[in-house]
Parts: sequence; C-alpha cells; structure tokens
Amino acid sequence: MELKKLRAFINDASAFVRYFGMAIAKSAPHVYLSALPFAPTGSLVSAHYSSSFPRTLRVVRGRLSHWPSSEMVISNVGDKVHSIALSPDGQRIVSASEDRILRVWNATTGETVAGPFTGHTDCVTSVAFSPDGQRIVSGSKDRTICVWNATTGETEAGPFTGHVDSVRSVAFSPDGQRIVSGSNDGTIRVWNTSTGENIAGPLTGHMDSVMSVAFSPDGQRIVSGSLDRTIRVWNAATREKVSGPFTGHTRTVTSVAFSPDGRRIVSGSSDRTICVWNAMTGEKVADPFTGHTDPVWSVAFSADGRHIVSGSSDRTIRMWNATTGEEVAGPFTGHMDSVMSVAFSPDGQRIVSGSFDRSIRVWNAMRKERVTHPFTGHTRTVSSVAFSPDGQRIISGSHDRTICVWDATTGEKVAGPLTGHTDMVWSVACSPDGQRIVSGSSDKTIRVWDATTGETAAGPLTGHTSLVMSVAFSPDGQRIVSGSSDITIRVWNARTGEQVAGPFTGDMNFFWSVAYSPDGQRIVSGSDDGIICVWNATTGEKVAGPFLRHWKPVRSVAFSPDGQRIVSGSYDKTICVLNATTGGKVVRPFMGHTDRVMSVAFSPDGQRIVSGSLDRTIRVWNATTGEKVAGPFTGHTSSVESVAFSPDGQRIVSSGGESIRMLDVMAGKTETARPVDFPDQSKINNEGWILGSNDELLMWIPPVHRENLHRPSDIWVAGEHETLLDLSTFVCGYGWSTCINT
Repeated sequence: MELKKLRAFINDASAFVRYFGMAIAKSAPHVYLSALPFAPTGSLVSAHYSSSFPRTLRVVRGRLSHWPSSEMVISNVGDKVHSIALSPDGQRIVSASEDRILRVWNATTGETVAGPFTGHTDCVTSVAFSPDGQRIVSGSKDRTICVWNATTGETEAGPFTGHVDSVRSVAFSPDGQRIVSGSNDGTIRVWNTSTGENIAGPLTGHMDSVMSVAFSPDGQRIVSGSLDRTIRVWNAATREKVSGPFTGHTRTVTSVAFSPDGRRIVSGSSDRTICVWNAMTGEKVADPFTGHTDPVWSVAFSADGRHIVSGSSDRTIRMWNATTGEEVAGPFTGHMDSVMSVAFSPDGQRIVSGSFDRSIRVWNAMRKERVTHPFTGHTRTVSSVAFSPDGQRIISGSHDRTICVWDATTGEKVAGPLTGHTDMVWSVACSPDGQRIVSGSSDKTIRVWDATTGETAAGPLTGHTSLVMSVAFSPDGQRIVSGSSDITIRVWNARTGEQVAGPFTGDMNFFWSVAYSPDGQRIVSGSDDGIICVWNATTGEKVAGPFLRHWKPVRSVAFSPDGQRIVSGSYDKTICVLNATTGGKVVRPFMGHTDRVMSVAFSPDGQRIVSGSLDRTIRVWNATTGEKVAGPFTGHTSSVESVAFSPDGQRIVSSGGESIRMLDVMAGKTETARPVDFPDQSKINNEGWILGSNDELLMWIPPVHRENLHRPSDIWVAGEHETLLDLSTFVCGYGWSTCINT
C-alpha cells in the first residue's frame, strides 16, 4: 500500500513539474507563489505542501480538479506554426513558422535551446530531425531545402535547389544519409544529406502539388500524398512506382506516414477523414476515421503502431486506435486556430502540436479529457453582443452558428444555443420590447427569434446574395435593417419577414455595419471602402454623404441618442465622431488603439463612447473631447469583436474569442488600494506572466486560465474555465519568502 502511495505521489510530482516547468525554470520562487495555488485540487503535491504556504494567491473560482491533458503551451513562437518535430530522444521540439525562422525548444520547460535559425527567404513549411538528433532539415516556400546543426543553428548543407515551386514536405531517411522532398511543382526528389546532390528524381506521376512525403522504416520506399487526392509509393533507389495510386479520399491528401513496421500507411485529408492503407496493395484496412469537422492537416503513428494522432482546422487533436478507428483520446482542445502539425513522443506518452494560433502545445496522450462541469456556451468566436432593453439579459451571436441568451447579473446562460443558421452568425440585436432577437449570418439569411422560448418567430428572411454582416431593429420594433457583403442594404417587416424597402445600393463596397437613427427615419452605414453614408429608411435615398472619413474599412457605426452625431470605428485604428447631417468631424479622431477598431457604441446619455479593438483592449472616451476616460481594459486574449453599454450606462459587455465579459465602468474609473499591482490594464505576456509596473514577475497563469481570468473591474466572465483570484494575502516581489507559514 505504501509503495502504491509513493508511486502515485511520484506520478503527481512528475505532472506538477511538466505543467509548471516553464514558470519554475523562469523563476524558482513561483513553485510556491504560482504553482502550488494553481495545482488541481486532486494534486497530491499541492495537498501535501499548500498548507505550509498560506500567503499565496487563492483560486476562488475555476480551479481544476485534475491535471489537464494540455501540459505545456509555448506561445512566444513568433508567427503561425506550419510544422513541428520531436527529436528522437523526445527532449527537444523544432518548429517552423511563417516568419521564415526555425526554433528549437526544451520539450519539458518550453525554453528556447537553439535558434532562431535564419536563412530561408520565405515561409518554412516543413521540418524534421535526423535520426541521431544532430541535424534538422527544413523545406520552404522559397523552393529550397536546408540542413542545419541542431545545436548551433549553423547551415551544414544547402540550400538544395531544383524544385521550381514551394517545398511542402521534407523527411530524413532512417540512416540519415538521404532527404526526400515533395513540392508544389508536383515532383518528389531525393537528396544526399551531406552534399545536396539530387540522387533520385524528380519522381513524377502526381497530377498536382505533392503535400507530404515520408520514408518507410527500412528506407527502401517513399510514400507521397497529393493535391490530386491520391497516395503513391515509390522505390527510393530506382524511382519506380511500386504501388498506387491509392484512391478514396475526395479532397487533397495533406499528410502521409508509414507505420513502424512499414506495412501500413496512414493519410489525412481535407475531406475531414483519416484512412489507413495496406502499403503494398493500397487497400483500406479500416473504414475512414471520422470525427473532425474541418480539414485534417497532419497525421502520425505512435512508435508501437497502435495509435494514430491527427490535427485539424477544427482546432482539435484526436488520438485513434490504428486498427479499429475508434477515437481513444480527445478531442484535445485549446488551440485557437488550425492545428497544422502533430507528433508523438518516442514513448507514446505525449503529443506535440503546432498551430496557426502561433503556439506549440504538449499534451498527455494518456490523459483523456474529463470535464466535471462542461461549459455549454459558444465554441467559436463570439462576434456580436447586445443588451436587452431592460438590461437584464445579454444576447450573443457566434461563428459557431448559434445565438445564446445570458443573465446580465450573474453571467449564467438562460436560453440557447438557438440553432438554425447554417454558417457563422455575425450580428445580433434585441427588439425594443425585449421579446424578439434578430440575427444575421454568413448563410445569407436573417432570422427572428422569440427571446423567451428560442423558437423561430420569423424567417429565414432571404434576399441577400452574400454574407449578412449587420442587423438592427427600428426604434418601434416594426422593421429590421440588414447590411451585407453583397453591397446592399435591405429593410424587412419584423413580423412577416417581407422585404419592405431596398435594396439600397451605391457606389461603395460591402457593408460592415448598419444602424437606425433614434427617430427611425434614417439608417447609417459603414462600408469596406471607408465610406459612411446616411439613407432615408423608407425610400433608400441618400440624405447625407457619402463621407470619406477613414482610409480603411469602417467596421462599426452608431447614432448618438439625440441623432445629431455618428460614431465610426475603423481598421485605420481610429474613432471618428461626425455631424450626422453635414458629415463634418465634431472632434478630432480618437487615437490610442494600436490595431483595428472592431466595434463602437454611445452611452445612453451620449456623453461617452466605448470601443473594442483587435489590439484586445476596450477603451472609454469622452464623446465631446475625445479624451480617454477609462481603460484600456485588457482581459480579452484575442480581438474584441463587439462592445455595448448597458441601458443605465454603468456596465459594458464585450466579446472576444469564445468569451463574454461584463465590466463595471465605474469600478474601472475608481482607483482603489490593491494588495498587489494588478490593475485592469495588466496584460498576460506570451509566456503567461502577469508583470508589475516595473516589469517584475507577479504571477504565472497556466494556459487554461488565461482567456477567462477576471480583472478587477470584471463583474463576470462567460467562458470555459472562468477564473477568479483572491490576492488579499498574496506576497510577491522581494517579500516573497514570507509566503511560508512560520
């Protein structure tokens, strides 16, 4: 029994080190200050030691009950990750990214151990370690292949030239003496690793780009997958085709790999499936593995051949039984963009993934995802939020095609998800009486919903021939206006769904945003060409404008409560306030955001304007002077897509990524004494650290808690793993050693 307990403690300690290794390597005191408090409630290490360190932070809400499958996140990778590979000993990870750079990381701590390796002149698409781990090969869109010293980053061979289009895939032979490459030029080439001599090829036969290549375990064969939807197997020495083409995929074959015994080939495809083939006959040895909802970009066998891992544009990683196709672990979620590359560790215990979200993650392959209290909110970007007229509810629309209704006081979901749209929802609004919700979608339709029951009240309203980007109710609730990328504005009867005015068209680009004036007589629009225009809501005639006040797309427009002014937010990073009749600027443009302004709104009294930006911040401005009166509020970890004031002007709701935040505006304006330097403006850096005013390390936030971590002015956060901290007894900085119970 004692031996069993000891083993359990050792296993837990191992998980503790892997999960917090990055923080501990950076600052050893944070084993007490950050690691112990954030360890799961079921952690034996935390249970044994936490009581001895009472003066640390306390996780009031959101503490995990068990170790998550995601053990480590490396976020400072520079750009979109196209390819990753593990060293043969499993101790290092090499990554290739869109910034043309290779980097090598410690697979336990996430620290950079080599690089950046520079030399390619375009995006690096593929990387691999040599069998002895001493070299790295890379292929690039610059049409070349390079061989690097894995420790120093010096070029040992290359660049190898010969391909006449982008190199998509590279791999070492098992003896490390040869390199195979596949290219958009439709050919495969084999190179001498040391000299760069083209010793075989070009191998021709594919009718389109070669997306993936790999050697067989004995080095005698090469497998290739292509945009032509086929798989072929070649003799690596004679260049002859030995089997194939294997047909069955209905779209591009994006990734191929041999099993460790060389008898099977696994393939992933943009048709969302994974197939396993007999390497000699080309027959499928199992039905296609299904589960991914978007293209599969990468597949790999485990070292024992029993499992297959896959990564997809659906942002998930899945592990499969290689024989039956049963999903045995996953989907592992956490990446915020397409998963482009996956690999097993040599012992099969971990999975490494690289993503277009500019991160690398390490997962425990044996730890199935367990969710004690599953989050039932949105699963993709929340593109639009709005208050109900009484301020009691929040309406949200998402790229996951659904609409949800939330309690504005508690953040609990009270209705939804409302389903019916077949593509992304871009815009939602609540009727003036609070009884109905309108939504506009990429499926080209508008729908009206009963706000209480969630049933469809009208629609789908059809007429637009492209994405519906913006919708709004008229002040009397009788009409709905919609703006679309089909370059038209249309007005609909809110009860019957009949089109009653429009299409309004003009010499401008597609419409990002539309809004009614308070009297319902006018409609303002903002378009992709930077133009703002005011229309007669009945006739569709232009009554003011076009006003060219921005030099990039106008993403959001709104009337002031008195109808005399218009506010606009643009991709040019500025906010403008215009006279609604003349188009003249009432005040100079508001500047402060460092990236695109995605959403703007007036306060109910017209005295303030709130803005949300791609720079991940929310700011509140004096509508008359343009001075910033509150913010920047920095809780969101991705673009702030939508902002709105509550009817009483005391709160702001915002959406960013998959989360929704409710902000107390007055709390944000009032500075109160805090035990720790953690204001609303605090940011989490790429490594997960919250820094103090002097850039000192305050606390390390584990990846799962970062997106939905409360800031001081947040009332609630609706999102998976909402996290609230108590810092009242937290000691840090020079006084950190007093955290121990003496």
